[in-house]
Amino acid sequence: MNSAKAFTIPKVLIWDAYQDVKKSKGGPGADGQTMEEFEGNLKNNLYRIWNRMSSGSYIPPPVLWVEIPKPDGGIRQLGIPTISDRIAQAAVKRYLEPKVEPFFHDDSYGYRPGRSALDAVATARQRCWRSNWVLDLDISAFFDTLDHDLVLRAVTRFTTCKWVLLYIARWLKADIVLKDKQLLHRKTGTPQGGVISPLLANIFLHLGFDQWMKEQHPDIHFERYADDIVVHCRSRVQLEMIKQRIEERLKLCRLRLNPEKTRIVYCKDSNRTEDGHCNSFDFLGYTFRPRSARNQRGKFFVSFSPAISQKSAKKLRQTVKREWKLNTRTHLSLNALADFINPVVTGWVNYFGKFCRSELHSVLNHVNLTLARWARRKYKHLQRRKTKADAWLKGVAHRSPQLFSHWQYQSWMTRAV
Repeated sequence: MNSAKAFTIPKVLIWDAYQDVKKSKGGPGADGQTMEEFEGNLKNNLYRIWNRMSSGSYIPPPVLWVEIPKPDGGIRQLGIPTISDRIAQAAVKRYLEPKVEPFFHDDSYGYRPGRSALDAVATARQRCWRSNWVLDLDISAFFDTLDHDLVLRAVTRFTTCKWVLLYIARWLKADIVLKDKQLLHRKTGTPQGGVISPLLANIFLHLGFDQWMKEQHPDIHFERYADDIVVHCRSRVQLEMIKQRIEERLKLCRLRLNPEKTRIVYCKDSNRTEDGHCNSFDFLGYTFRPRSARNQRGKFFVSFSPAISQKSAKKLRQTVKREWKLNTRTHLSLNALADFINPVVTGWVNYFGKFCRSELHSVLNHVNLTLARWARRKYKHLQRRKTKADAWLKGVAHRSPQLFSHWQYQSWMTRAV
């Protein structure tokens, strides 16, 4: 290792960080450089990152600001760093994450190794069965309003490594560049889309919320996925108390609850009969609400349970329509079309089919309708014959039930026509 460098950073750390970024398959940042272009001079590009970080001269380039439409009509703002900057951030993440991970709360699920959103949904489901009330928290513009000084103070609770603190401070202050090339200076927040941002958010909310809840209210359970938080209460009185305490705590952290999106929910089921309350909330793409269920003896009852939300279902149908564009893929064979579709639909089923899979059928049926339209465009004898195209698709499903992955969950599709 070169002793003349200001900081001792192993070269293998940069290599491993590059591998992490390569797996994530992100697009180009403000400089327009793709991963393929970066790899065209891979050795020198990685050396340049290591050399500048080791000497203390690495300055993060501006972050490309992109607006992503939300299903509810709003806008989510993402900050996309350059390929090189993502690798530099991944190096700091690789160094810092093992140091903070052992301290994190058991009910923190977001962006942590060995934990998933489905784990959080499963835990929330169990606790909704045990507790009557839920406080569905929405922190207003969390990633955009994080206080930089408080973030750095939080990080120093876990490390005093000078180069880590130096570059985190620089990333927090990195400029934003809009699509029209306008440059904006940032005084608060950490951009969603940055490699280091989820870890910084977890560190901040671990100290600002998780640890505080553990110390001050150990009998009140919660699930947190980044800034998405659900709190379970035994009574309305307890809920009102903890809501006020959380508001006060967040104010100390220079954050606030969004009053329009923070919801008080009564987990109504067969044994809970109070009326006049909100009976549903969304969490990680699922809607929790009263649903008809059947027990082991075949008797129906009302269970407060999760299933794919209407927002999520709408987003998946829009993906089929706007991103797949099957009307432009009539050159593909049926097998090639299956190879294109199956990985995506399998991912949907694995996630949204985990709980109450029957609610996912509206999306899977939409996939079948789109496949039938594709067949009508590809095969002349099916053009302008919707009924015949539907029958043709069902015939394919009966002969080859494994061709499209979602057909195994739709027995009616694979029956003989």
